[in-house]
Amino acid sequence: MSVSLSKGQSVSLQKSGGGSLSVVRMGLGWQAAPRRGLFGSKSRQIDLDASAVMFAERQLADVVFFQHLVSNDGSVRHTGDNLTGGAGGEDDESIVVDLARVPEHVTQIVFTVNSYTGQTFAEVRQAHCRLVDESSGQELARYSLSGGGAHTGQVMAKVMRDADGGWQMAAIGAPARGRTFQDMLPAITPYL
Repeated sequence: MSVSLSKGQSVSLQKSGGGSLSVVRMGLGWQAAPRRGLFGSKSRQIDLDASAVMFAERQLADVVFFQHLVSNDGSVRHTGDNLTGGAGGEDDESIVVDLARVPEHVTQIVFTVNSYTGQTFAEVRQAHCRLVDESSGQELARYSLSGGGAHTGQVMAKVMRDADGGWQMAAIGAPARGRTFQDMLPAITPYL
């Protein structure tokens, strides 16, 4: 059963029957919002990019994004860049995290989305991020990126180690500016 998260909420990534999840997928989906014009409405293609920024406490340790599809240690993998969104599936871009293989020094992984082509979130509809148990395909949590806005990026969510060595996910949903994850690093810092 999926949990619908609101901004600031968190959910444990423990399996309902006990034990920890081992591989999760963070999926990002979106569609371009129709624009009304003199001759009806049409949608413009929008290139949103999902990134996973890995931190050792507050220090940047690695990043996975469209130009670096696999983390240096191999525990995090981006499945590929979608340049338009709305491809008909649930997720347009996905990042797979093998939690058991994430190096011990990595304490949190922050997921971001940014509009590489510079359109604002006011031009995006039905945008979401969701966390899926990769072994069963079960959706664990979903966060809607609704509300539009004049921003070009969003700090979506993070997974972080808890005190007993398991993992938790927190929905962040903070608007930011930037075309790349590098542009968004100052917006990520308050959530570390």
